[in-house]
Amino acid sequence: MATAFVFPGQGSQAVGMGKGLAEAFAPAREVFEEVDAALGEKLSETMWNGPAETLTLTENAQPALLAVSLAALRALEAEAGVELGRDAAYVAGHSLGEYSALAAAQSLTIADAARLLRVRGRAMQKAVPVGVGAMAALIGVELDDAKAIAAEAAAGAVCAAANDNGGGQVVLSGEKSAVERAVEVAKARGVKRAMMLPVSAPFHCALMQPAADAMAQALSKVSVKPPTVPLVANVLAKPITDPTAIVNALVQQVTGTVRWRESISFMAGAGVTTFYEVGSGKVLAGLIKRIADTATVSSIGTPEDIARIKAARN
Repeated sequence: MATAFVFPGQGSQAVGMGKGLAEAFAPAREVFEEVDAALGEKLSETMWNGPAETLTLTENAQPALLAVSLAALRALEAEAGVELGRDAAYVAGHSLGEYSALAAAQSLTIADAARLLRVRGRAMQKAVPVGVGAMAALIGVELDDAKAIAAEAAAGAVCAAANDNGGGQVVLSGEKSAVERAVEVAKARGVKRAMMLPVSAPFHCALMQPAADAMAQALSKVSVKPPTVPLVANVLAKPITDPTAIVNALVQQVTGTVRWRESISFMAGAGVTTFYEVGSGKVLAGLIKRIADTATVSSIGTPEDIARIKAARN
């Protein structure tokens, strides 16, 4: 019976997230202070008081979600005696959550991870002018079919599978006209649902190459250590521990597909029966239940969640 700790990505942010953790637990409060200091601003104020449109900006949402994940983990360690190196077989994160996973496994410091995500958020936003790129969700379709739809719609433009989330959910990304065509192609092929997403940039496709270059440069300036727990990388859907491989995976991830379905399937196949989603929201828990339906899945992001895990472990 093995356990994996997974960390959410963009879309899980909400005004007020993490405030309860900071009020209840000193170790959690210290994480928010550490992130604020690393960024040279009070990001925690925006997280707890909004406005939502400021929190949702990619450059803010990414380090903010990291902060909540690491605050929840620190509270879990202090209150429930969780020790990742001992208690986890793997860590994984959805897109930006990969940085949270690496900070949790002591491969990156929290300060470095926060600064990297600020660079990443800004670079992803800047890579494509607003309105040029787009993303769409296809529901009720498997990856191969989604790729075929993207290829048909591309017609020489960029249109690719950005996220293979599992449970028949694939997100496409690329040039706006091509992604809009893909939605029409999907509907014509009888896909259950196909809809454009309200995002500010086309993440995880070739249009993000300038952001990948920016991350390669930023990552070359930080110390990346072997993690205490293997990371199941988004672009590989298999575990890695070598710092060079980790850096390469983080750079590739900016333009590559988030292979979430395969990552969860790999961990379940390797004996993981319990998944803890650590951070804001319950998005990953929902996805995991559709991929590994016999696994036990818990979301941990509030003081009540910490108390529940503490009681279960005692």
